Amino acid sequence: MFRRREDTDLTPEPVPAQSDRITSVMGEGTKYQGRLTGQGGVRIEGTFDGEIKLDGLLVVGSTGRVTCEDLQAKSVIVAGTVRGDITAHKVEIRASGRVWGNVTTLTFATEEGAFLRGQIQMEDTIELGLEISQPAEESSEEDNGGSEENKE
Repeated sequence: MFRRREDTDLTPEPVPAQSDRITSVMGEGTKYQGRLTGQGGVRIEGTFDGEIKLDGLLVVGSTGRVTCEDLQAKSVIVAGTVRGDITAHKVEIRASGRVWGNVTTLTFATEEGAFLRGQIQMEDTIELGLEISQPAEESSEEDNGGSEENKE
């Protein structure tokens, strides 16, 4: 009557990597000027002017406005406005998205109504210049003033 199924796969679904999901949000009405680097996913709904080198996903939301000479990220989704060149493994421009700049990518997709004023260059491989600094290693005992004998 009740039989145990032998073919049941108990392998859990893989959890998306941190770079594949949004971990930070810059909200609507926020203005930021500077440099954005790091790992993980970022969603911009405000105004950003500066440099972006992101080892992860960048989403420019429908209210987002980005001005960046050379935007670099693993994946870029544009539903707002980007002024500047985009280099990424995957680029998607949504129907409300507007891009003024050249796009260099492995994979490209658009929705009907998307706008691009620039050229698309599709490559077999892309080297992103993402130099993410690693956290400093813990200081050794010598860096903290030497041995216990020298501490009084």
